[in-house]
This record gives sequence, structure tokens and C-alpha cells, in this order.
Amino acid sequence: MKMNPFAPSDFGPDSISVRVSELLVATADNTDEGIDRSIGEVLKLLRERMGMDVVFVSEFVNGERVFRKVDQAPGVKVIAEGEGAPLEQSWCQRVVDGRLPQYIADAKKEPAAAPLLKELPFPIGTHLSTPLVLGNGEVYGTLCCFSFEPNGHVSFEDLTRLKLTAKLAAQRLESRRQAQASAPAPARRAAGGVPDWQLKPK
Repeated sequence: MKMNPFAPSDFGPDSISVRVSELLVATADNTDEGIDRSIGEVLKLLRERMGMDVVFVSEFVNGERVFRKVDQAPGVKVIAEGEGAPLEQSWCQRVVDGRLPQYIADAKKEPAAAPLLKELPFPIGTHLSTPLVLGNGEVYGTLCCFSFEPNGHVSFEDLTRLKLTAKLAAQRLESRRQAQASAPAPARRAAGGVPDWQLKPK
């Protein structure tokens, strides 16, 4: 019988990091489908492990923050893959440039975050975010997760796991870039001019 990859036994403090590594490294597959699938499974695993409502990978493109891969709790639909908004107005950019901390236990009690809540169409309680940095130092975007209410089960250790995930995901995206760069010209043209290392929306 096939094991459930998201069984509770996988959610221990050490096994979560091992499982992330297995999905992003041990099963490495440089195809678009393989990378999209592995990152999608990791997002689901992280969200369930931490008890968060939303987790996503964003990309910074032409002054916008675009949601590239999203996993949300059952019944939750507050963001969608492919949606974008001005980067400067996003929490992602504020985390990258240091205006917001990477770990926010309760956004209402965080001086830098509390004034921003009224600008959002949904509430944010606990918020974790870390940059996705490619090998050349370029910030691809961010890996973020949040809950609508403060989540007392989330800690700085979870931020450490999020950083590990971001590092491994960045390596996968980098491998896609390298694979696409060495592909024949017709295959590159088939991408329609879209950066071929980005995650594909559903």
C-alpha cells in the first residue's frame, strides 16, 4: 500500500526537514512538471505541518510580486497563482529589504506590520517569509506562509525550516534555468519570451 506523504509521522521537528530535502533533492527532476510537482508537494507539507492557512512562492517580475505556486487550506481561496500586484506595496518586498521581520508571531502586535493590515482584503495573524536567492545572488522572490489568526504552534524553528526549503527550491529553479539555457533554440522560442525558469501557474 502506498504511504501517504503527508502522514502525521512525517511532521516531527527533524523529519519535516528530511521530507523537504527528499522532495526537492532526492527526487530531483529538471523537467518543468517535476519541479512544479515537487515544490507544490513541499508547500502542502509545510502548510499542514505548521497549521497555516496559506503558503506560496512569489516571483519578482518587472516591478510586480507574482504568485507562482500557492497552497491553501481547504475552503480558503484568498490568492491565486498568476495574480500580481505592485512589488513595493507587498509584504514580500518589505521582508527582503528589511522593513518587516521574517518571523512575525502576531501581526497586530508588530509595529511595522500592524499599520499594513488595514490595506489587506484578508486578515494576517502569524506571518513567515524568506527570500528565494539564486546562485548568482539574484532574488527570485520569496517563500511565505501566513495564518489568519496568530498561530501559537509556529516558532523560529519553523522559520529555519522555511529558509532551508527556500534554499533548496532556489537550487531547483536554478537547475531549470540551466537546463532551459542549454535547450535547442526552438524549445526556448516555444516559451514565448516568458522567463523559462519560473514556476508555471496551474
